[in-house]
Amino acid sequence: MNFGDKKRDSPPAKRKQLSMAIFRRRHLRKVLSGDKTQTRRSHKHTWKLGKTYCIRDRWFSKPQGHLIVIRKFRQRLGDVSLEDVQKEGFNSLEEFKQEWTELNGSWNPNEIVNCYEFKLTDSKQLQRGSPP
Repeated sequence: MNFGDKKRDSPPAKRKQLSMAIFRRRHLRKVLSGDKTQTRRSHKHTWKLGKTYCIRDRWFSKPQGHLIVIRKFRQRLGDVSLEDVQKEGFNSLEEFKQEWTELNGSWNPNEIVNCYEFKLTDSKQLQRGSPP
């Protein structure tokens, strides 16, 4: 037995547990293709800037990838620009409004929402513990 071998006595490395971000399946496809790099959320639970999230289409489904939040801000829905909706993966403001209404029940231009800009990360880097 080699007494200098610390690997034998070391506890197994803990896997970092990642929070998750849930997207509708059609939106998840846009995220994975790179067409969607921004999302708006009206709920009180907020994502953290610089944090990595595994992305799924259902609570208990297998993660489809990982994203890291690179920008976070609040915005009135009425201030959403064409550039913003294109980052959301839509071609027009009208198309975005229609999707928002379907998901959230109504379009209120005075509603203030949380906006997140993100980029996909390499899940192999996350498993090794490397920064994205």
